[in-house]
Amino acid sequence: MKFNTKTIHGGQENADPAYNSVMPPIYQTSTYSQSTPGGHKGFEYSRSGNPTRAMLEQSLASIENGEYGLAFGSGLAAIDAVMKLFKPGDEIISTNDLYGGSYRLFTKIFENLGIKFHFVGMQNTDGIEKLINEHTKLIWVETPTNPMMNIIDIEAFSKLAKKHGLLLAVDNTFATPYLQQPLELGADIVMHSATKYLGGHSDVVMGGLVVKDQELAEKLYFIQNASGAVCGPQDSFLVLRGIKTLHLRMQRHCENGEAVAKYLKSNPKIDKVYWPGFEDHPNHDIAKKQMKGFGGMISFTTRENTLKSATDIVEKLKVFTLAESLGGVESLAGHPASMTHASIPAEERQKTGVVDSLIRLSVGVEDEEDLIADLKQAIG
Repeated sequence: MKFNTKTIHGGQENADPAYNSVMPPIYQTSTYSQSTPGGHKGFEYSRSGNPTRAMLEQSLASIENGEYGLAFGSGLAAIDAVMKLFKPGDEIISTNDLYGGSYRLFTKIFENLGIKFHFVGMQNTDGIEKLINEHTKLIWVETPTNPMMNIIDIEAFSKLAKKHGLLLAVDNTFATPYLQQPLELGADIVMHSATKYLGGHSDVVMGGLVVKDQELAEKLYFIQNASGAVCGPQDSFLVLRGIKTLHLRMQRHCENGEAVAKYLKSNPKIDKVYWPGFEDHPNHDIAKKQMKGFGGMISFTTRENTLKSATDIVEKLKVFTLAESLGGVESLAGHPASMTHASIPAEERQKTGVVDSLIRLSVGVEDEEDLIADLKQAIG
């Protein structure tokens, strides 16, 4: 199947063996009857497995060209499961420009449990190799990064990881499998905050992992069941439904994202605009190679470069909603320094470009003229 077909049919054969319903049913049950001890139809307790969640996990695997999918109660629960593959003394190399929640989980939870993290720029693999030693187990990548839209060469980091026997995990939330498929580029683990583009309607919180390797999948399934941070059947149904229109929505997100990025770049009151589609964006050539479009996420700073100038803009927006999160059909605006990345110390934030005047946009699927008119009146 090609991608657009996979979003609708991938992994969904025999979705309902009972009545052949077109959409997978919501199995709102915690347990399942058994004919004899251990005699069941593949499901015994819904933390371990639920038919609706199983359909979603198969769909996730299908759209990422993986073999095994796992769904969790949130994106951070999915990352938490990956971190539980490691033990005290292990080391992880992570990009230094990443989602604040990921940074908080790494530094406030897993550093305290004895795992060492190195946060470094990943514009290229230069200098990364010297951080690798016998304790290094994983390279953690976001691309495009949140919120600076930095592009990391997945294929190059895959070669580096394989050379040293490391795992490579890629947070693919911003790009989605519509634009980028990390497993095809050599990654071992793909992570999604399915809350975002996969769900697509700002009505669910969920995370997902996809892998190809059976042994790795079995370890992660064990952690998923043992730790229990799973999603419920209603949420699984909502993300399954969201995935079915992923290709349609992403096409419009990309079109609108381009129009908004070009408008912002032309506005004399705006200083820097971060969007991977610009030819002068760092690693634009890599983005062109590993993505089939540049997405609907944009960050920008004001010419005044003050907190007040950013606050004035986001408070005046009418079509864009000032809110956490991203990837819904509606356009959202956020102020990373005080919202999504507030858990990162100011000094660390500013090193990566997350200054007080930075605004992050999640460009939705509305009419582009309305979005540009809204930005025009807010910027003044």
